[in-house]
Amino acid sequence: MFQRLKEDINSVFHRDPAARNTFEVLTNYPGLHALLLHRVAHWLWGHGLKWVARTLSTLARWFTGIEIHPGATIGRRFFIDHGMGVVIGETTVIGNDVTLYQGVTLGGTSWNKGKRHPTIGSGVVVGAGAKILGPFEVGEGAKIGSNSVVTKAVPAGATVVGIPGRVIVKRKLEEDDVRRKVMEERMGFDAYGVTEEMPDPMARSVRALLDHMHAVDERLETMCKALHKVNSEYQNGDLPQLDDDDFDCVRDDPEDGAKG
Repeated sequence: MFQRLKEDINSVFHRDPAARNTFEVLTNYPGLHALLLHRVAHWLWGHGLKWVARTLSTLARWFTGIEIHPGATIGRRFFIDHGMGVVIGETTVIGNDVTLYQGVTLGGTSWNKGKRHPTIGSGVVVGAGAKILGPFEVGEGAKIGSNSVVTKAVPAGATVVGIPGRVIVKRKLEEDDVRRKVMEERMGFDAYGVTEEMPDPMARSVRALLDHMHAVDERLETMCKALHKVNSEYQNGDLPQLDDDDFDCVRDDPEDGAKG
Protein backbone atom coordinates (compact mmCIF):
# COMPACT_ATOMS: atom_id res chain seq x y z
CA MET A 1 0.00 0.00 0.00
CA PHE A 2 2.67 2.50 1.05
CA GLN A 3 4.87 1.43 -1.86
CA ARG A 4 2.04 2.25 -4.30
CA LEU A 5 1.51 5.62 -2.58
CA LYS A 6 5.23 6.37 -2.88
CA GLU A 7 5.14 5.49 -6.58
CA ASP A 8 2.11 7.73 -7.14
CA ILE A 9 3.83 10.66 -5.42
CA ASN A 10 7.09 10.13 -7.31
CA SER A 11 5.19 10.06 -10.61
CA VAL A 12 4.10 13.64 -9.90
CA PHE A 13 7.70 14.77 -9.41
CA HIS A 14 8.79 12.98 -12.59
CA ARG A 15 6.13 14.61 -14.77
CA ASP A 16 5.47 18.02 -13.25
CA PRO A 17 8.45 20.37 -12.69
CA ALA A 18 6.19 22.66 -10.62
CA ALA A 19 6.08 20.06 -7.81
CA ARG A 20 8.33 21.20 -4.96
CA ASN A 21 7.97 18.76 -2.08
CA THR A 22 5.98 15.77 -0.87
CA PHE A 23 3.73 17.78 1.46
CA GLU A 24 2.73 20.12 -1.37
CA VAL A 25 1.94 17.18 -3.65
CA LEU A 26 -0.15 15.41 -1.01
CA THR A 27 -2.17 18.51 -0.17
CA ASN A 28 -2.52 20.39 -3.47
CA TYR A 29 -2.68 17.91 -6.35
CA PRO A 30 -6.30 16.96 -7.16
CA GLY A 31 -5.13 14.35 -9.67
CA LEU A 32 -3.39 12.48 -6.85
CA HIS A 33 -6.38 12.89 -4.53
CA ALA A 34 -8.73 11.48 -7.18
CA LEU A 35 -6.42 8.54 -7.81
CA LEU A 36 -6.06 7.64 -4.14
CA LEU A 37 -9.81 7.83 -3.57
CA HIS A 38 -10.36 5.74 -6.70
CA ARG A 39 -8.08 3.00 -5.40
CA VAL A 40 -10.29 2.75 -2.29
CA ALA A 41 -13.50 2.93 -4.33
CA HIS A 42 -12.24 0.27 -6.75
CA TRP A 43 -11.49 -2.06 -3.85
CA LEU A 44 -15.02 -1.52 -2.50
CA TRP A 45 -16.48 -2.10 -5.98
CA GLY A 46 -14.59 -5.38 -6.31
CA HIS A 47 -15.92 -6.57 -2.95
CA GLY A 48 -19.55 -5.96 -3.86
CA LEU A 49 -20.00 -2.66 -2.00
CA LYS A 50 -21.05 -0.89 -5.17
CA TRP A 51 -23.24 1.84 -3.66
CA VAL A 52 -20.52 2.82 -1.20
CA ALA A 53 -17.99 2.80 -4.03
CA ARG A 54 -20.15 5.03 -6.25
CA THR A 55 -20.78 7.41 -3.34
CA LEU A 56 -17.05 7.72 -2.68
CA SER A 57 -16.49 8.31 -6.40
CA THR A 58 -19.11 11.08 -6.35
CA LEU A 59 -17.46 12.74 -3.36
CA ALA A 60 -14.12 12.58 -5.16
CA ARG A 61 -15.68 14.31 -8.16
CA TRP A 62 -17.07 17.08 -5.95
CA PHE A 63 -13.68 17.73 -4.35
CA THR A 64 -11.41 17.30 -7.38
CA GLY A 65 -13.48 17.88 -10.52
CA ILE A 66 -12.30 14.46 -11.74
CA GLU A 67 -14.81 11.66 -12.33
CA ILE A 68 -13.45 8.12 -12.23
CA HIS A 69 -15.94 5.27 -12.16
CA PRO A 70 -15.00 2.82 -9.38
CA GLY A 71 -15.18 -0.03 -11.89
CA ALA A 72 -12.31 1.37 -13.96
CA THR A 73 -8.98 -0.46 -13.70
CA ILE A 74 -5.92 1.78 -13.34
CA GLY A 75 -2.27 0.68 -13.33
CA ARG A 76 0.76 1.97 -11.48
CA ARG A 77 2.24 5.47 -11.59
CA PHE A 78 -0.86 6.98 -13.19
CA PHE A 79 -0.75 10.79 -13.34
CA ILE A 80 -3.52 13.31 -14.03
CA ASP A 81 -2.10 16.83 -14.49
CA HIS A 82 -4.46 19.62 -13.32
CA GLY A 83 -7.37 17.23 -13.90
CA MET A 84 -10.49 19.40 -14.01
CA GLY A 85 -13.09 17.81 -16.27
CA VAL A 86 -11.43 14.40 -16.63
CA VAL A 87 -13.96 11.56 -17.05
CA ILE A 88 -13.00 7.87 -16.95
CA GLY A 89 -15.72 5.31 -17.66
CA GLU A 90 -16.59 2.06 -15.90
CA THR A 91 -14.94 -0.49 -18.21
CA THR A 92 -11.82 1.57 -18.91
CA VAL A 93 -8.52 -0.25 -18.43
CA ILE A 94 -5.38 1.89 -18.00
CA GLY A 95 -1.83 0.51 -18.01
CA ASN A 96 1.24 1.73 -16.15
CA ASP A 97 2.89 5.16 -16.47
CA VAL A 98 -0.05 6.77 -18.27
CA THR A 99 -0.47 10.56 -18.25
CA LEU A 100 -3.74 12.45 -18.77
CA TYR A 101 -4.16 16.21 -18.94
CA GLN A 102 -7.26 18.21 -18.04
CA GLY A 103 -10.54 17.74 -19.89
CA VAL A 104 -9.77 14.22 -21.12
CA THR A 105 -12.68 11.81 -21.59
CA LEU A 106 -12.23 8.04 -21.73
CA GLY A 107 -15.81 7.26 -22.64
CA GLY A 108 -18.13 4.92 -24.48
CA THR A 109 -20.30 5.14 -27.57
CA SER A 110 -22.87 2.49 -26.63
CA TRP A 111 -25.54 2.03 -23.99
CA ASN A 112 -25.10 -1.74 -24.06
CA LYS A 113 -23.59 -3.47 -21.04
CA GLY A 114 -20.17 -5.03 -21.28
CA LYS A 115 -16.90 -3.58 -22.47
CA ARG A 116 -17.67 -0.12 -23.89
CA HIS A 117 -14.70 2.04 -22.85
CA PRO A 118 -11.12 2.14 -24.15
CA THR A 119 -8.08 0.19 -23.02
CA ILE A 120 -5.07 2.49 -22.64
CA GLY A 121 -1.64 0.89 -22.96
CA SER A 122 1.33 1.64 -20.74
CA GLY A 123 3.23 4.88 -21.33
CA VAL A 124 0.42 6.61 -23.22
CA VAL A 125 0.13 10.41 -23.02
CA VAL A 126 -3.28 11.99 -23.67
CA GLY A 127 -3.29 15.75 -24.29
CA ALA A 128 -5.72 18.28 -22.81
CA GLY A 129 -9.31 18.04 -24.02
CA ALA A 130 -8.85 14.79 -25.96
CA LYS A 131 -11.74 12.33 -26.23
CA ILE A 132 -11.13 8.59 -26.60
CA LEU A 133 -14.49 6.93 -27.18
CA GLY A 134 -15.19 3.23 -27.60
CA PRO A 135 -14.05 -0.28 -26.60
CA PHE A 136 -10.77 -0.34 -28.50
CA GLU A 137 -7.10 -0.30 -27.56
CA VAL A 138 -4.63 2.56 -27.57
CA GLY A 139 -1.22 0.91 -27.95
CA GLU A 140 1.72 1.35 -25.62
CA GLY A 141 3.66 4.58 -25.92
CA ALA A 142 1.05 6.28 -28.11
CA LYS A 143 0.50 10.06 -27.99
CA ILE A 144 -2.98 11.57 -28.31
CA GLY A 145 -2.92 15.24 -29.26
CA SER A 146 -4.88 17.92 -27.43
CA ASN A 147 -8.58 18.14 -28.37
CA SER A 148 -8.36 15.06 -30.60
CA VAL A 149 -11.38 12.77 -30.90
CA VAL A 150 -10.32 9.12 -31.23
CA THR A 151 -12.89 6.45 -32.12
CA LYS A 152 -10.73 3.59 -33.39
CA ALA A 153 -7.69 1.60 -32.33
CA VAL A 154 -4.33 3.35 -32.14
CA PRO A 155 -1.11 1.38 -32.86
CA ALA A 156 1.66 1.27 -30.30
CA GLY A 157 4.03 4.23 -30.56
CA ALA A 158 1.71 6.18 -32.86
CA THR A 159 0.81 9.86 -32.63
CA VAL A 160 -2.82 10.85 -33.22
CA VAL A 161 -4.22 14.35 -33.83
CA GLY A 162 -7.37 15.95 -35.16
CA ILE A 163 -11.14 15.41 -35.35
CA PRO A 164 -11.63 12.62 -36.14
CA GLY A 165 -8.29 11.42 -34.84
CA ARG A 166 -5.80 10.37 -37.50
CA VAL A 167 -2.41 8.75 -37.14
CA ILE A 168 0.26 11.18 -38.33
CA VAL A 169 3.30 9.13 -37.36
CA LYS A 170 3.94 5.50 -36.55
CA ARG A 171 7.48 4.50 -35.72
CA LYS A 172 9.63 2.79 -33.17
CA LEU A 173 11.43 4.77 -30.51
CA GLU A 174 14.85 5.63 -31.86
CA GLU A 175 18.10 6.38 -30.06
CA ASP A 176 17.79 10.10 -30.85
CA ASP A 177 14.36 10.16 -29.21
CA VAL A 178 15.77 8.63 -26.04
CA ARG A 179 18.67 11.10 -25.87
CA ARG A 180 16.36 14.04 -26.54
CA LYS A 181 13.96 12.95 -23.81
CA VAL A 182 16.80 12.69 -21.28
CA MET A 183 17.96 16.23 -22.09
CA GLU A 184 14.38 17.57 -21.94
CA GLU A 185 13.94 16.10 -18.47
CA ARG A 186 17.29 17.57 -17.41
CA MET A 187 16.15 21.02 -18.53
CA GLY A 188 12.66 20.67 -17.15
CA PHE A 189 11.23 21.20 -20.63
CA ASP A 190 7.67 19.96 -21.05
CA ALA A 191 5.72 20.16 -24.30
CA TYR A 192 2.48 19.67 -22.37
CA GLY A 193 1.40 16.36 -23.78
CA VAL A 194 2.50 16.86 -27.38
CA THR A 195 5.38 15.54 -29.42
CA GLU A 196 7.59 16.96 -32.15
CA GLU A 197 5.16 15.63 -34.76
CA MET A 198 2.30 17.77 -33.48
CA PRO A 199 1.61 21.36 -34.53
CA ASP A 200 3.33 23.12 -31.62
CA PRO A 201 5.94 25.52 -33.10
CA MET A 202 7.62 26.27 -29.78
CA ALA A 203 8.02 22.59 -28.87
CA ARG A 204 9.37 21.75 -32.31
CA SER A 205 11.85 24.66 -32.15
CA VAL A 206 13.19 23.57 -28.76
CA ARG A 207 13.57 19.99 -29.95
CA ALA A 208 15.37 21.19 -33.08
CA LEU A 209 17.85 23.02 -30.81
CA LEU A 210 18.35 19.85 -28.77
CA ASP A 211 19.05 17.85 -31.93
CA HIS A 212 21.56 20.51 -33.04
CA MET A 213 23.28 20.36 -29.65
CA HIS A 214 23.65 16.58 -30.01
CA ALA A 215 25.15 17.01 -33.48
CA VAL A 216 27.65 19.60 -32.20
CA ASP A 217 28.61 17.33 -29.28
CA GLU A 218 29.25 14.41 -31.61
CA ARG A 219 31.37 16.57 -33.96
CA LEU A 220 33.46 17.93 -31.08
CA GLU A 221 34.00 14.40 -29.81
CA THR A 222 35.22 13.35 -33.26
CA MET A 223 37.59 16.33 -33.40
CA CYS A 224 39.01 15.51 -29.97
CA LYS A 225 39.69 11.93 -31.00
CA ALA A 226 41.43 13.15 -34.16
CA LEU A 227 43.60 15.57 -32.14
CA HIS A 228 44.57 12.77 -29.77
CA LYS A 229 45.73 10.65 -32.70
CA VAL A 230 47.87 13.53 -34.04
CA ASN A 231 49.29 14.41 -30.63
CA SER A 232 49.21 11.69 -27.98
CA GLU A 233 49.87 14.32 -25.29
CA TYR A 234 46.54 16.00 -26.01
CA GLN A 235 44.33 15.69 -22.97
CA ASN A 236 40.61 15.41 -23.58
CA GLY A 237 39.29 16.38 -20.15
CA ASP A 238 35.79 15.68 -18.89
CA LEU A 239 33.16 18.34 -19.35
CA PRO A 240 31.92 20.08 -16.21
CA GLN A 241 28.69 18.77 -14.73
CA LEU A 242 25.55 20.81 -15.31
CA ASP A 243 24.03 22.42 -12.24
CA ASP A 244 20.26 21.93 -11.93
CA ASP A 245 19.97 25.48 -10.58
CA ASP A 246 21.09 26.78 -13.97
CA PHE A 247 17.78 25.61 -15.42
CA ASP A 248 15.46 27.08 -12.79
CA CYS A 249 14.45 29.79 -15.24
CA VAL A 250 13.23 27.07 -17.59
CA ARG A 251 11.27 25.20 -14.94
CA ASP A 252 9.76 28.21 -13.17
CA ASP A 253 9.31 30.72 -15.99
CA PRO A 254 6.54 33.06 -14.73
CA GLU A 255 5.56 33.84 -18.30
CA ASP A 256 4.69 30.18 -18.96
CA GLY A 257 1.07 29.69 -17.97
CA ALA A 258 0.89 26.06 -19.06
CA LYS A 259 2.43 24.48 -15.97
CA GLY A 260 2.07 25.03 -12.26
